[in-house]
Amino acid sequence: MRITKVTTKTGDMGQTGLANGERVSKNSPRIHAIGSLDTLNSFIGWTRVNAKKNIDKSLQEVQQDLFNIGAELAIPDVEMNLLNNSRLEWLDEQIDMHNKQLPPLDEFILPGGTELASRLHISRAECRETERNIICLSEQEYVSDLHKKYLNRLSDLLFNLSRVVALEKGVSEISWEYNK
Repeated sequence: MRITKVTTKTGDMGQTGLANGERVSKNSPRIHAIGSLDTLNSFIGWTRVNAKKNIDKSLQEVQQDLFNIGAELAIPDVEMNLLNNSRLEWLDEQIDMHNKQLPPLDEFILPGGTELASRLHISRAECRETERNIICLSEQEYVSDLHKKYLNRLSDLLFNLSRVVALEKGVSEISWEYNK
């Protein structure tokens, strides 16, 4: 067991511990990136509540991947290889599979459509935020390129899934009307 006690009181003064025992500010770019992964994972968990079996299974796999990225970020300067290129290939396959079901886009679309599609859009937006936090960290410290690629592709998958869900429910996409 790695977690034996939730309340440790060691973070009361604004510091937290990384998995290697190092103490860092809760405001450090590394902790922002890890926290953003946690938020994204929570949104995806919330999204799974209403998802059909195939989408639920894919999103559960994504959650496992996000934990692996977080674990790697929690131990700086150690190559753990918890996330590997096969996971990026899996994401690409998922994106392509769902994209085949969708009509081409002529314009940006407004997030929404159905409850599930909206949750997927929220998860997509949080994924972009997580990606930005990881890029910020990578500008100061080493971050695997695979983590950046994975999050970039994940936002594409979440976008495609939101469109698939709306399409399956017969909900029309609303295009952005930029000339109003």
